[in-house]
Amino acid sequence: MDAVERSGETKYECLLFDMDDTLYPLSSGLNLACRKNIEEFMLHKLHIEESEVPRMNLKLYREHGTTMAGLKALGYEFDNDEFHAYAHGRLPYETLKPDPVLRNLLLSMLQRKIIFTNGDKAHVAQVLSRLGLEDCFEGIICFETLNPALEPVMDPLDGDSVPAEGDTEVDGQADSNAVSSKMRILCKPSVEAIEAAIKIADVDPSKTIFFDDSARNIASGKAAGLHTVIVGSSVLVPGADHALRSIHNIREALPEIWEDQEGEQLEQVIQSTAVEAVVLA
Repeated sequence: MDAVERSGETKYECLLFDMDDTLYPLSSGLNLACRKNIEEFMLHKLHIEESEVPRMNLKLYREHGTTMAGLKALGYEFDNDEFHAYAHGRLPYETLKPDPVLRNLLLSMLQRKIIFTNGDKAHVAQVLSRLGLEDCFEGIICFETLNPALEPVMDPLDGDSVPAEGDTEVDGQADSNAVSSKMRILCKPSVEAIEAAIKIADVDPSKTIFFDDSARNIASGKAAGLHTVIVGSSVLVPGADHALRSIHNIREALPEIWEDQEGEQLEQVIQSTAVEAVVLA
């Protein structure tokens, strides 16, 4: 990215954007379709009792940040890529259309702009491409960024290291003499995940704005020292500094983003960078 010279101190240096239901509205239907896909995965791939799936899905999402993280924490063993392909690979991406208004807004912001999502990189690439925003961000922090190689965790009950994924399976059946894998996935809304993203992006949280549609993610973002904006609501939630009914309202609600660059030529906007080449790690 070409550096943009600014005189004096800048108020904001980086904008962190959640993606799903933030850069596009909840009404797109992707959220509901993803939930249904996850429930089908739980039913058909993990053979969880059908009557338990909806309740369990919601409970794990609330307690662990994502259903996938909850399933891993319970010891269910499955391939991460297979899960993502099942949950995201069958989404109705065709419902997403190019958003030239949002594109122009993003390109008019001279601060660094980074995607920060719990989703996998293939999903991010699909969504940004459909929205026509693939060259609007410096990079992405996603599932693979925060979980590059899932390591065994210590079992707090006995202090023993829990085997890595797959170590307890024999011919596809759990070995009754082995300890089930319990993998910890780092994801929002944990403050630890947000602090990891801050470190990976190498940003000053006091000069960074975090946009997200989740109230609990916003609360964690504020706890990590970020300026926060709840998207998809006109009402402030705990920890939110601003509320946006739509991401398209950024300029009206946060004119200070542009105050640092008054007098700058928009031709100095960040040079295009392909998303798939800049997964931050």
